[in-house]
Amino acid sequence: MQKNVVIYSSNSCGYCTMAKEYFNEKGVTYTEKNVSSDIEARKELMAKGFMGVPVIYVEDEVIQGFDKSKLDTLLGL
Repeated sequence: MQKNVVIYSSNSCGYCTMAKEYFNEKGVTYTEKNVSSDIEARKELMAKGFMGVPVIYVEDEVIQGFDKSKLDTLLGL
């Protein structure tokens, strides 16, 4: 079953790039909200209490940073 995955990222974030590459390698469909170019995404992220990226949502679970083992668990990989 495909899970709903959203990543808040920025253009200059190396961990964001690694997370997106990981999703692509694993065939995980995701929605990217780039806080560098999307002011609404930045406001959304700050309203949730986060100041840095990546912030990754897998359904209702949130991961701050790029934690491959936690992603594997949440995605059932």
